[in-house]
Amino acid sequence: MAYAGNRHPVLVLHDAGVFDGFAFDPAAVRSLMDAEGWAGTVTVMLRVADTMWEARNLFPVAAITEDPATGSAAASFGGYLRAIDAVDTPARIAIRQGRHVGRPSLLVVDIPSTGGVTVSGTAGPL
Repeated sequence: MAYAGNRHPVLVLHDAGVFDGFAFDPAAVRSLMDAEGWAGTVTVMLRVADTMWEARNLFPVAAITEDPATGSAAASFGGYLRAIDAVDTPARIAIRQGRHVGRPSLLVVDIPSTGGVTVSGTAGPL
């Protein structure tokens, strides 16, 4: 579980084929989110390279099922990596997101040794 204002359950997959190919039932995910009180996305991550990750952020709200650029999830993930000592701080990672919904984005996450994680980057227009 990662937190930076909203709770984001985190799943890290190690197989790119599984990451690219999984499907989910939006109604079931929404029901689980409501039952658990998760206001943030369900974050599914794949490590692409040493400092590069790819995210799929499940967020079934109205017509949206996956969020193409989720700053709060990126900040939460940066804090999560720091908390589990998965990065030597200060650190910078990049997160690609949105490819699976046709709106690729690139988020840059700066992870200090202490204090707040910052996120910058780009996202495609609506």
